[in-house]
Amino acid sequence: MTKSPYAGAAACLVVISIGASVYVHARGYTLFYGDAEAHLNIARRWFDSRTPGPEQLGTVWLPLPHLLMTPFVLVDCLWRNGLAGVIPSCICFVLAGMFLFASVRSLLSLKAACAALAVFALNPNMLYLQSLPMTESVFAAALLGLLWTTLRFRETQLLTYVLAAAAASVAASLTRYEGWFLIPFVTLFFLIGARKKWHAFVFGALAALAPLAWIAHNQFYWSDALAFYHGPYSALAIYQRQLAQGLAGYPGGHNWLRAIQYFSAAVTSVGGWPVLTLATCGIVVAVFSKKLYWPLLLLALPPVFYVMSIHSSGTPVYVPYLWPNSWYNTRYGLAALPLLALLAAALVNQTPGRAAWIAVAVAALGATVASPITWKESQVNSIARRAWTNESAAYLKDHYTTGEGILYYFGDLAGVFREAGIPLREGLHQDNRQTWDPAVLRPDLFLHEEWALAVEGDPVSNAMRNAHRYKIVKRVIVKDAPVVEIYRRDQ
Repeated sequence: MTKSPYAGAAACLVVISIGASVYVHARGYTLFYGDAEAHLNIARRWFDSRTPGPEQLGTVWLPLPHLLMTPFVLVDCLWRNGLAGVIPSCICFVLAGMFLFASVRSLLSLKAACAALAVFALNPNMLYLQSLPMTESVFAAALLGLLWTTLRFRETQLLTYVLAAAAASVAASLTRYEGWFLIPFVTLFFLIGARKKWHAFVFGALAALAPLAWIAHNQFYWSDALAFYHGPYSALAIYQRQLAQGLAGYPGGHNWLRAIQYFSAAVTSVGGWPVLTLATCGIVVAVFSKKLYWPLLLLALPPVFYVMSIHSSGTPVYVPYLWPNSWYNTRYGLAALPLLALLAAALVNQTPGRAAWIAVAVAALGATVASPITWKESQVNSIARRAWTNESAAYLKDHYTTGEGILYYFGDLAGVFREAGIPLREGLHQDNRQTWDPAVLRPDLFLHEEWALAVEGDPVSNAMRNAHRYKIVKRVIVKDAPVVEIYRRDQ
């Protein structure tokens, strides 16, 4: 086996990743996603805070993406421009591509590996998300690393690959919750395929450490082991608050056919019809290849997880051509991209002679013509947020003096600090609980910050009604957004 195909694949991935990131950043798209802004600021606040430490990692979003950003977010300019979150995302994109290429190369052929890599790496939605402080490329690297290590174990039966698979599983489980869903299936893979059955126990025990660690984190810091599931910031709690306000339920909730319909629409939107057609044809080939059964099962598990999540009403997915005709969580369709890449590769592998390389070119071209729906979603949904963030940050940048202190509710408002160049430790927020609670409950006695930054109706805005020493110095009014209020102590 020569090294040149792998070196070539790595070089292509690096060039593509850097090129896409430069393109996205130069056009100002890096922090269009509200989640991208939030991931960046969570990574920053666990050391840049009134109460620094692991507690600042929160309860809902898993910690690995934030930890990977830490070495870069320490640099102020990289935090302020968002590149602190882009660098680890790009590295993981390259790793994911290499694991996919190596796996398909070992399963099928070089031409099939090239096709799989093209489908994965040239997809405009994957390229966009790997250019942001998001979790998609991090999870893809962990998932495809898990694929590669299990395939290597199947060939060698070495404990080394059991341990490597456990490391990949831990990375997946500390990135996204579908990683937890994978653990019993991979454990069963080792139980069936290992000649030494204790290998399955080793994998299962090590892989389970990640969910157990996060449960312990929630219990230790928040006195609720399941705070990530039903706590005040969880998807379940947000959904219940929406229902209490009389809003309609998520489409697909408790309806399997609708859940499949909405997830399939997201997959079609992010993957594109050409790739979907290749993958569909590839199913006919794949079902006759026993060596593909495990890879297909493993890569199908994340899509199954999302269908189940939509059905349970935990995950809303909106696409513009289905009710309510908007954009939200379309990126979840990328969970199926590695599976589509493998199926397309299986079809290319059966194409004879030089025609196979034509098929590779078709796969590459088909990948590039997918609609950039994730960019459109982030652009449309962030117009108001970007406008009020910019205006609020401009005001504070001109008027705030270091050390005065700002009371605010951590969330989208943290972007104002980043854009204004104000360290997060200048702010007092809800996760600085020992000083936050009395400051909000009795601002007349315990609020000592010079400033307050609020969204109309949030806990800070409500507290200001009882804080008679403060007056509004700036209201930021943007269409289709709640009013942002900036208060200052009345001298």
